[in-house]
Amino acid sequence: MVFGISTACFYPELTEKAAEWIAGAGIPAAEVFFNAPSELAPEFLRKLRDTFQRGGTQVISVHPFTSGLEPLLLFSEYERRFIDGVELYRRYFEAAAYLGASYVVLHGDRKESQSPQTLYFERYARLDEAAKSCGVRLLQENVERCRAGRGDFLAAMKKVLPDALFVLDLKQARRAGEDVLGLLKVLGPSVRHIHMSGCGPEGDCLPLHRGDFDCRGFLRELTNQGFSGSVIVELYRGNYGAYEELSQSVAILERGFQSLEG
Repeated sequence: MVFGISTACFYPELTEKAAEWIAGAGIPAAEVFFNAPSELAPEFLRKLRDTFQRGGTQVISVHPFTSGLEPLLLFSEYERRFIDGVELYRRYFEAAAYLGASYVVLHGDRKESQSPQTLYFERYARLDEAAKSCGVRLLQENVERCRAGRGDFLAAMKKVLPDALFVLDLKQARRAGEDVLGLLKVLGPSVRHIHMSGCGPEGDCLPLHRGDFDCRGFLRELTNQGFSGSVIVELYRGNYGAYEELSQSVAILERGFQSLEG
């Protein structure tokens, strides 16, 4: 199991500045949230890769800033736009591979969509094949405002697409009224990546030293299910103060995991 921080935590700070802080703090792993088309340019990617390599930080995954456009680009009934959308997302797949990442995160269609589930699953499979051709995999995220925010949809997806992989976002599960451990059991070993956050009276997306979330208990459940993937702290900028709260959360994860091993 590896622990890290998403550059999304720093938004609207520049992506390269977020990378510099994560690498400078010696954080073992990172997710890169791209925020502009120019950040997919070769020179930008080279500098980003060099920054992480200097800090010994492993890039696990990347997250497209075009997530909000995925219903239109990838899940409408207009086939030509989907084909073009795949080519757009190929840039993310290639960027991920260049950075040494294994995954690209997908939000998917909006939950109000009336299109058939069969269309969604067929499109997802084709997009994942494009990702595989670049040496990476697609990860479906459980986002509250999206179709995949519901446990029943995720269960159906896993049944139809047994090869599909998932990222479990704790704050999004809370917002959707879904039981985090329940989702973990439904998806089982298909979960490869966690977006981690604490919760409590102050809110549903907190650093791990605040609130009352049983972090050690959650790590124990992950361990019991044989999880060996990545646990990435992902908070919104308004939910914490100093950047050091992010590295403090990583330290809590590392200590909690070590205590289980002991």
